[in-house]
Amino acid sequence: ENVLVEKQYQKDILQSLSDVVISTNMQGRIVTINGAALEMLGCPIDKEIKGKTSRQLWEEKLINRYVWEVIPIENLQFRLEDSLQHGTRQYVPEQNLRIGSFIKFEGGEEVAYVLAVPDQKNPNIFLPWGEETPTNLQENLVQNNHMNFSRLIDISELDRVLERSLNLTVNPLTNPEGGVRGGLVVLEDISQEKRMKNTMYRYMTPEVAEQVMALAEDALLEGERKEVTILFSDIRGYTTLTENLEASEVVKLLNQYFETMVEAVFDHEGTLDKFIGDALMAVFGAPLPLENHALMAVKTALNMRSRLRKFNDSRPDKPQFKIGIGISSGEVVSGNIGSKKRMDYTVIGDSVNLSSRLEAITKHYGCDIILSEFTYQLCRDHIRVRELDKVRVKGKQKSVSIYELIGASSENIDQETEQFLELYSRARKAYMERNFALAVSYFKSAKKIRPDDQAVGTHIKRSVNHITNPPPNDWDGSYTMITK
Repeated sequence: ENVLVEKQYQKDILQSLSDVVISTNMQGRIVTINGAALEMLGCPIDKEIKGKTSRQLWEEKLINRYVWEVIPIENLQFRLEDSLQHGTRQYVPEQNLRIGSFIKFEGGEEVAYVLAVPDQKNPNIFLPWGEETPTNLQENLVQNNHMNFSRLIDISELDRVLERSLNLTVNPLTNPEGGVRGGLVVLEDISQEKRMKNTMYRYMTPEVAEQVMALAEDALLEGERKEVTILFSDIRGYTTLTENLEASEVVKLLNQYFETMVEAVFDHEGTLDKFIGDALMAVFGAPLPLENHALMAVKTALNMRSRLRKFNDSRPDKPQFKIGIGISSGEVVSGNIGSKKRMDYTVIGDSVNLSSRLEAITKHYGCDIILSEFTYQLCRDHIRVRELDKVRVKGKQKSVSIYELIGASSENIDQETEQFLELYSRARKAYMERNFALAVSYFKSAKKIRPDDQAVGTHIKRSVNHITNPPPNDWDGSYTMITK
């Protein structure tokens, strides 16, 4: 009686485990199989047909079968036999399991749910319960409605196919004397984790994804306030570039472009937030904090500029791509945002809106990268800029100083560029001090060096207008953008 009680106790423990646990004898035949294993294989545990539960049927069919016949994991037989013979313990992560199931009918009535195991030679043919059958394949495939347990099953006839990603552990079962008396196969289902990981690999580097995965699950679901830098990038004249291309050519071209641009983001520890048509949004400092997020965003922009040059050089006879990039820093709310049916990790806040606006006004100033004063202040010692203007973007009351990113401070510039930047700086100083005549003089000198500079041309027009129509006394030098 004590033996029976102990066996029942052990069985209860086995059934309570959430991981798949299967014990075998010394030949590798199944002795016990818990509920988690049956559920993983697709057994409808509580389904009852003709007074017998599916669980009872599946246990009867699977117990005393070789475990590798019903759990078709690569090299499982070899690993288990090695463990049984030599007492070795083995752990093999991220193994793939593919099985199916179908419903057996008789007289139009359900009589059983049947496990279907893929044939080793043909993955599109499945064996009921994993049992080899001598019947002719073609004859079996023309039978309808799953009437015969023994016949081979084509994948199209299955009611469902399950694919799992599992961590496999194989251990020997030992007796009190230390001798091996059986084997234990434990499977941890990591399918959801792997799906999440694969999804995250699309938005961040594997290293960052691994760190995020190590966080508690609620870390991404709950909203957090974070200091980050946002980068928006957009293709200029996208419609003109692609209007003469076939749809497939457009997709291929965009994929090639985005491939290299996303690499720039990942190389500098950024997270790809989303694609918006031909635009790209990246975040630096979320979901993981990044101490130098502003500098990393700026380095990304410079790298994107370099990569674009190489991209265009690789297609010399085709229309050349031009891009605009807007960057701003500040506090955002980050988290999984959306509906129950679809949620995405993203960030929201004024910094996101401002960086998007700055990307848009690169066209107005004729430059490719514009920073807000908030980003500039965080990394000013590492970069060379031109203070472009002070603007009030559409939808905002407060004005912000904006800067054209020239390059890294460590990079040399030619004498002409240095002279141009000095003249522009003096012109801006005179402009902000309401000395518009002097500002025009400096701007015109700068224009001689760069006749096509749009920012110079814009300021000359404004200065001339202010000479004729002076701004009000409370004017702070800001220009209100009337378009997005």
